[in-house]
Amino acid sequence: MTATTEQSGPTLRLPAPSLVLLVGPAGVGKSTFARRCFAETTIVSSDRCRARVCDDEDDQGATADAFALVDEIVAARLRRNRLTVVDATNLEPDARRPLLALAARHHVLAVAVVFGVDRDTLLAQNAARVATGTRRPIPPDILDDHLRLLEEARQALPREGLARIVTLSTPDEARRATVHLDPLPCDRRSESGPFDLIGDIHGCFGALVRLLEALEYRVEAGAEGSWRVTPPPGRRVIFLGDLVDRGPAVTEVLALVSAMVADGHALALAGNHEAELLRVLGGGTPRPGYGTETSVAQLARVPAARIAQITAFLGSLPDHLVLDGGRLVAAHARLPPTLHGRAGHFVRETALLGEGLPATPAADPAWLATYGGEPAICYGHTPVDASVWVNGTLNLDTGCVFGGALTALRYPERTLVSVPAVD
Repeated sequence: MTATTEQSGPTLRLPAPSLVLLVGPAGVGKSTFARRCFAETTIVSSDRCRARVCDDEDDQGATADAFALVDEIVAARLRRNRLTVVDATNLEPDARRPLLALAARHHVLAVAVVFGVDRDTLLAQNAARVATGTRRPIPPDILDDHLRLLEEARQALPREGLARIVTLSTPDEARRATVHLDPLPCDRRSESGPFDLIGDIHGCFGALVRLLEALEYRVEAGAEGSWRVTPPPGRRVIFLGDLVDRGPAVTEVLALVSAMVADGHALALAGNHEAELLRVLGGGTPRPGYGTETSVAQLARVPAARIAQITAFLGSLPDHLVLDGGRLVAAHARLPPTLHGRAGHFVRETALLGEGLPATPAADPAWLATYGGEPAICYGHTPVDASVWVNGTLNLDTGCVFGGALTALRYPERTLVSVPAVD
C-alpha cells in the first residue's frame, strides 16, 4: 500500500510489520513526515507521551516518564506484531538500544529512517516553528549537539542489526517522500488455495512426477531439461523445502519446481538443505550428514548460467508462509505459533531446523499438548513412517529418499495422497 499521495519524491519501501525508528534532530520534520506517511495509530511520539504524563510536550523534566510510556506502548504493539513508528530523536545509542531489544524479543524487523539537515536549515525551521506560537524555541547549542549526534548515529546504525536504513538527505526530500509498506514474504494470508502441500523430496524426481500426476497435475518435458506443469483448475502446490541433496535427480527437481513457481503454479519454502547448498555454492565446504556433495556433483554438469539461476531461486525462498487468512501455516520444520508471521534470524533458523536448535529434539514441544489446532501447521524435516494429524499439526516428510513415500496434503480437503519411493 502507498501511505500518501503527495507530490513526487523518493519512495521509501519499508517492511510491514516492522519497528520504524525516525532518527533526526529536534525540529527537522519527523513528526510532520510521520503524520503524513503513516496511520495515526501506528505512531508512538515521545512528545505526545510527554504531554500524556504532564500536559506539556516541551517539559524535559517529564522525559523519563514519557519514554517509559513509549517503551510500554511499543512493547504492546510489537507483541501483537503491528507496524510501530517511533517518533523521537533516536539519536543516541542508549535511546535506540531498548527499542531494538524489544523488536528482537518479539521477532519484528527494525528499520531506521534518517533525516539529514544542515545547520542553517535546521535553525530556520526551528525559528519558523516558534513563530507559529505552538512550540518553545530549541536552544542553538542543543541543535548543534543533535547535529553532532546525527553524524555519530549515521556511523553506528549499520552495526545495530537493523533490517533496513533509509536516508532522507534534506527536509525538502522528507516533505516530498512517500512510504510504500511491503508485506513480509511470509504473508500470503490473501491466498486461500486450494493447495497441495508436498513434503521433503530430496532429489527424488520420479516420485515427485508420480505424486503430481496422482494429484492430477499434467507434467510435460520441454527442451533442454525444461518442464511444463499444468495444474488442476485453481490448485497450486506448496513445496515444504528440502528439494535438494541425497537423491539422484536434484537438478531435475530444481528445474521442475522453479518452473512451477515461475509460472505461478507453486510456492516453495526454504529447507535446511537449501540453506546448506547455498552456503556450499558460495564457497563453503560440505558438512558431513547433509548429502550436499550429491547435489554438488550433479550441479557440476550444469552450465554456469543455470547455476546462477539456481542460486537466485534458492536465495529467494521464504522461511514460512501464513495462508488462507491465517488458517494455514507452512514451514519446513514445525514452527511454534509465537513465530507465525514474524521475521528475523531466529524465526528463519527455527523454521528451517525446528525448536531446540541446532537439531530438532526427539520430544514434542510443550506447546503442542495444549495447541488448539488453529491455524493448521504443516511441515516436514523429520521423517516419519506416515503423516498423522497431531493437535492440528501435520508432518508431511515420509522419508521418500530413505525408501519411504512422498506425501501430499490436499487443502482445504485435508486428504492425504502418497506414492512409494519406487514403482
